[in-house]
Amino acid sequence: MRVMTVILFAGVWICPAMGQKPVPMGAAQVAQEVRDYRLDNEDRIVRELAEFISIPNVASDTPNIQKNADHLVEMLEARGIEAHLLPITGRGPVVFGKLITPAATRTVIFYAHYDGQPVDPAAWTDGTPFEAVLRSDAIEAGGKRIPFPENSAKQPAVYKDEWRIYGRSTSDDKSPIVALLAALDALRAKQIPLGVNLKVIFEGEEEAGSTNLAHTLELHKNLLAGDLLITADGPVHQSGRQLVFFGNRGDIGLDITVYGAVRALHSGHYGNWAPNPAMELSRLLASMKDAEGRVLIDGYYDDVTPLSELEKKALGEMPANDADLERELGIAKSEGSGKKLVELLQEPSLNIRGLQSAYVGEHAQNVVPDKAEASIDARLVKGEDPQKKFEQIASFIKKQGYFLTDHEPTMEERRAHALIARVVDQGGYRASRTAMDLPVSKALVKVVETATGNDTVIAPTLGGSVPMYIFEDLGLPWIGVPIVNYDNHQHSSDENLRLGNLWRGMEVYATILADLSW
Repeated sequence: MRVMTVILFAGVWICPAMGQKPVPMGAAQVAQEVRDYRLDNEDRIVRELAEFISIPNVASDTPNIQKNADHLVEMLEARGIEAHLLPITGRGPVVFGKLITPAATRTVIFYAHYDGQPVDPAAWTDGTPFEAVLRSDAIEAGGKRIPFPENSAKQPAVYKDEWRIYGRSTSDDKSPIVALLAALDALRAKQIPLGVNLKVIFEGEEEAGSTNLAHTLELHKNLLAGDLLITADGPVHQSGRQLVFFGNRGDIGLDITVYGAVRALHSGHYGNWAPNPAMELSRLLASMKDAEGRVLIDGYYDDVTPLSELEKKALGEMPANDADLERELGIAKSEGSGKKLVELLQEPSLNIRGLQSAYVGEHAQNVVPDKAEASIDARLVKGEDPQKKFEQIASFIKKQGYFLTDHEPTMEERRAHALIARVVDQGGYRASRTAMDLPVSKALVKVVETATGNDTVIAPTLGGSVPMYIFEDLGLPWIGVPIVNYDNHQHSSDENLRLGNLWRGMEVYATILADLSW
């Protein structure tokens, strides 16, 4: 193993040649040096990720979330990064880290989250969402479970790019965290100086809505001085190419419950007479969108901030891969009246994320259900207010003749109103977008494009939601540089990471740390 001659202590990066101003290395050369380091250290990097994955990380599981946070502190301090836990009552803390480079004049902050979506082990192919499982390819491509290769000093283990690691948060977001730290290891081993000061913010409740992040960061605002924030959340482009994005959509959630009789009734004795809430809810939901997916709620698109000419240009230059996606996903015809996916991501959406009423399949019963429930999410774009969006949806439901309530209806309310809907606001946050013509925006795109051999897609807005508005409010420009494969089953069972994406992510993050300047 190479002897490391770069010394790290007290959160300060010390260059090999003390007293000399470091000479920047080109992004392409940095990427190659990191690649050489990785080839000798693949097993160590994969094992560190596997250990991290083994700690359950559902946001509501506070004891295990705390274990994740403590483990992150150990990972940071092992690199000489000064680490602190910013506490949140009843939740996992924000993990903050700082690494100062004496010659640097700019500070870059990396954001990621260490919590993950809830799991249903029965839905996972291997039944082990918190155990890292190695497969020869994606399950859909016939990938088989394989053992982790043996590693020795004489014969380092080799991991193929198409191999995949399965487990919760393999991609969302534990692997980007490991990629960043492994990139630091590579730079240190190759004696490549950092060109920026580095800070990290790792959040433990992003999948639960980041309800405490803004308040927590405001309390520790003195720690957050910086010139750019990079979010590692999200996947690369569906073409498989590296993605740089400048905006993300906001998000709100709401639950709708429609009521029938006070109890489920025999469908033979009461069918055609007792109102069926499942049928009523189906009609209500269907009335919200037309056959092409256009939302029919009054004012739904009125507040959208138009794209700039530069953003429109970037949109037009994005790969045209909708037909490939339709074939891969088994879709005969997409929504949107012929618009491309990337165009539709610039618009607000309305999605039914779950439906429930009585029973189906082998548990089906011949009843008229007593209630029907739907859970809805709406993605917001720049210019839209989350509360106003909720009110638009609630107002639409009311216009369909429903009596709206935020509680279980009383018997008096049931007798007085033919249509009753309980509508519960689950909260959310607004969208955010950074200007693409800022000097830092241009500089970051240039570095990433050089590191990837100009194999980079530039997008005005990502389809998913991350609470970047918080950093916008703190005065930090932010840009997204995700690294994980687009088919990673994010938020679903069999979440996975393609190892080739991890390796490329190391190179991209290392070049940013070493070569970014503006």
